[in-house]
Amino acid sequence: MKTLIVDDEPIAREVLREELKPFEEVEVVGEAENGQQALEQISETHPDLVFLDLRMPVMGGLEVVERLKGGHLPVIVIVTAYDQYAIQAFEAGAIDYLLKPVSAARLQKTVERARALHDNPRENAEKVAEIANASINRKVVAQRGEEYLLLAFEEVLAFQAEGEVVWIITAKDRFLATQTLRAIEGRLQHMQFQRVHRNAIVNVNHVRKMSALSSQRWLLTLTNGQELIVSKRQAHAIRGLLR
Repeated sequence: MKTLIVDDEPIAREVLREELKPFEEVEVVGEAENGQQALEQISETHPDLVFLDLRMPVMGGLEVVERLKGGHLPVIVIVTAYDQYAIQAFEAGAIDYLLKPVSAARLQKTVERARALHDNPRENAEKVAEIANASINRKVVAQRGEEYLLLAFEEVLAFQAEGEVVWIITAKDRFLATQTLRAIEGRLQHMQFQRVHRNAIVNVNHVRKMSALSSQRWLLTLTNGQELIVSKRQAHAIRGLLR
């Protein structure tokens, strides 16, 4: 696995590089001392695994993850001296993290988990999204062919189910979701999304107009021109949000 080490402390990078030498499956291809450099290195080297310090100048580790878009998503391992908020969030999401100083046994488990995630890109995309969700900007995993991407919820115009398939609709494209509509709805609490039909959830900020088809049927038009039927049950809630 091509590996990138990101830490603002040169000694910390050197120590981790040395600790990784016994692992034949790990090849360190670069180092970065802040988040901006990390994004540049990720773009240039396409690493499979990134050890990412949480607190750094210029840009912290969580912000780096927020700015990952998709395509080739590396396995992310957070490295931190101590951050209780981050640790609680990562433990809740079963996301891997390392506390400094790193023990050899703990590092071995981390490399084994990284290998398993590397071989399962869908699961890895979900884990990367969970890291992004530990901060303010929440992400949803989208699939396009063999690629998995991270989309910010504000980019999403709607989620629409067609049988067992759920589509993520954006301004110019649509992607397959990796979760059911019910599971997605559970993550949308306190956000500007509203269910308009048993098969659709819309971002209220991307509603252009709502037109009456009959006394009980409404048509919702999104900012990209797509139209969705509003169920009678949900019509009142939508009208209230659009006032």
